[in-house]
Amino acid sequence: MKIASFNINGIKARLPRLLEWLEETQPDVACLQEIKTQDEGFPADEFEKIGYQAIWHGQKSFNGVAILARGEKPVEIQRGLAGEPEDDHSRYIEAEVRGVRIAGIYLPNGNPQPGPKFDYKLRWMERLRARMAELKALEIPAIVTGDFNVIPTDADIWNPKAMADDALMQPESRDAYLRLLNDGWTDAIATHNPNGGVWTYWDYQAGAWQKDHGFRIDHALLSPELADRLVACGVDKAHRGREKASDHAPVWVEIRD
Repeated sequence: MKIASFNINGIKARLPRLLEWLEETQPDVACLQEIKTQDEGFPADEFEKIGYQAIWHGQKSFNGVAILARGEKPVEIQRGLAGEPEDDHSRYIEAEVRGVRIAGIYLPNGNPQPGPKFDYKLRWMERLRARMAELKALEIPAIVTGDFNVIPTDADIWNPKAMADDALMQPESRDAYLRLLNDGWTDAIATHNPNGGVWTYWDYQAGAWQKDHGFRIDHALLSPELADRLVACGVDKAHRGREKASDHAPVWVEIRD
C-alpha cells in the first residue's frame, strides 16, 4: 500500500500536474494540501475519471486539504482539530482507507515571528499532538502526513543560516515536532535517510530549484503499528522540475499489507 502527500499549491492551477503525477506514480492514497478552493470548486470528477475518489475540506483562496483513494472512497472520520472552536482554517482531515487511519494536515506557517501567527502555529501543534495521542491510544495502524511547515534539524535544509529567523526553524517549532516523535511516532523519511539532505520544498525565488537550495517540511509520521510495516519511502523530486509545478514535491511511504 502506497500512501503519498502533496502540497499542490492551488489545485485548479496545478490540476494537469496533479493528474499527471497520480497516473504516473499510482499511489493508493494521496493526501493533498493547499487546494485553495471552496468545497463546491473541488474537481472530484477529474479524479474519478482516473479511478480516484475523494473527500475534501476546502476554503476560499487558501489552505484546504483532501484525501484521495484509488478504487474506493475514503471513510471520513474527522475534519478540523478540537481545542479552538473559533478556528475556521481548513487544515486537518482524517479518514480510514483499507484499515489504515490517515490524517492529512497543513500546519500553519507561523511567519512573521514572533507574533500572533507564530503563537497560533504553536497552539495548533499542541492540538495536533492531542489528536495524535488519541490515535496512538487506539493502537491502530495510522499515519499523519502533509506539510508540517517545520524543518526538524539543520540536516534538513541546504543552509541553516539562510532561514535562521524563520518560523519553520525556531526552537519552539522544532521542540513541538520532536515531542510528536518522543510520543512514539516515526518520521519515515528521516528513518530511511539518517544523514538528512532530503528536500521536499524549493522556493520559486532566487533560482532555488536550479541550485537545489531546498529543505524538508513535508513529513510522514507513522504509529508503531504502521512503522513496523514500513517497506520504503521517498520524494518524487523530479515532479518539482516540471512546467508550472508546485513548489513542493510529493512524499510517499510504502507499507506491507
